[in-house]
Amino acid sequence: MIHEKSSYRVILHESLNAKENMAIDEALLSSYEDNNASIFRLYSWEDSFTIGVSQKFENYPITSDYKGNYAKRITGGGVLFHGHDLSYSLVIPTKLLSAFNIKESYEKICMFLLNFYKKLGLDAKYVKDSDNAKLSKSEYCQVGFEAYDILVNGKKIGGNAQRRTKKAIFQHGSIPIFKNKNKDIDEKIGYTLEDFNIKLDYEKVKTLLIESFQESFEIELNYSKLTLKEENKKKLLLKGKYDI
Repeated sequence: MIHEKSSYRVILHESLNAKENMAIDEALLSSYEDNNASIFRLYSWEDSFTIGVSQKFENYPITSDYKGNYAKRITGGGVLFHGHDLSYSLVIPTKLLSAFNIKESYEKICMFLLNFYKKLGLDAKYVKDSDNAKLSKSEYCQVGFEAYDILVNGKKIGGNAQRRTKKAIFQHGSIPIFKNKNKDIDEKIGYTLEDFNIKLDYEKVKTLLIESFQESFEIELNYSKLTLKEENKKKLLLKGKYDI
């Protein structure tokens, strides 16, 4: 169970740059108060890179023509390329999952992702439940396996990361939809829905993901925009924090 109330607040954003997406996520997490509604955010990206909070970009052999569209995430991991994926972010009360360790909480939260892939007719399971996948570290998040990453036909698709505060658990991840035309990048970011002959546009993927989320947790969804408090925090965070 990852909800205390019967409804979630849903926030939708389209094609923002990396810094805007990271600033919104952190504003949502830092603004969260006890008894607030849990948050389910869906968003897409301009072509960009993000990097884990403790990493240094110069340690990664990526060159880019993306006009400085980079940002640090508020979670860990290495470099990720964004541009052909639909991402989600969740903010839920810490107390709801306080009895579970991080791996157990991943399994409970990511249920909706497994159900999403299964709606598409794909054989989706966690790495930990696969017989032929070995955990391995990699400088690229979507290549290295972690216990609760999701595999489709034995191949990793997307990824998830968490950050915890006293009040809330933040988790985000992505659904890679299309292959990138840049082959050098494509080799680093893992598999997409297109690789499994699933050809859907963003709107269809978004609709199915929302359906899977609602069905998995049996909740109502209330659509909203950022509050004034969240908007103001986002603006403050955009003043240099996410520069690399």
